[in-house]
Amino acid sequence: MELTKVTTALKANALELAILTGHLILYPSGIAAERPAPAQEAGTGTGRPVVLLHGFVDNRSVFVLLRRSLARHGRHPVESFNYSPLTFDLRTAAELLGRHVEDLCARTGHREVDLVGHSLGGLIARYYVQRLGGDTRVRTLVMLGTPHSGTAAAPWVGAHPLIRQMRPGSEVLRELAEPAPGCRTRCVSFWSDLDQVMVPVETARLDHPDLLAHNVRVSGIGHLALPVHPTVVAGIREALDSEDAAATPEAEPGAASVA
Repeated sequence: MELTKVTTALKANALELAILTGHLILYPSGIAAERPAPAQEAGTGTGRPVVLLHGFVDNRSVFVLLRRSLARHGRHPVESFNYSPLTFDLRTAAELLGRHVEDLCARTGHREVDLVGHSLGGLIARYYVQRLGGDTRVRTLVMLGTPHSGTAAAPWVGAHPLIRQMRPGSEVLRELAEPAPGCRTRCVSFWSDLDQVMVPVETARLDHPDLLAHNVRVSGIGHLALPVHPTVVAGIREALDSEDAAATPEAEPGAASVA
């Protein structure tokens, strides 16, 4: 059993390294903010528009494979929201996200959108939904490896304000732990048992009594693989396509192994 665990961890680490290498190649292509689709094109898709939010010191290039998958399955438009690398407060990023969503709704004629956030991006999206009234615009929020209870990883980079906001007990996390009665957005949080950025890994579970939350445990992959692994991507599509609003915080299926 121990040998199996070691083998699985080694495979996950090798996959993380491969994904990191590929992402570094693509990274320059995602630095510039994406040009919004013209209104006449943005309003021609099926389903709700989807907005993607990257994690800390990342950009929209992390979602290349997810965007292609969503487009192949009829989701359009799909847009990425690049918040500035000079952002020092996730609440500021959440406010800017709200403006982007309002602009997207105006361009497409849709009343609601779906959000997908990786890591810090999920926390920004959750703050918008839970604290800034974004639940009136967001039907489904999918979060991938998001530190809902704070992560103790990489203490040596804790000087950055955004990292401090992702620490256990931060002011932002205390705000998010406050009551949120009537929040209408469906929340789906994917968390992995081999996510080395989430310490402990269970911090990526969303447990809040007032939120319609569904936690999906993934086994066998690390943090960087969450936005790109085919099994997780399929789960994201399923979550976005679902119209079931009855998800509860206690609902959690068995681990989906992707090793």
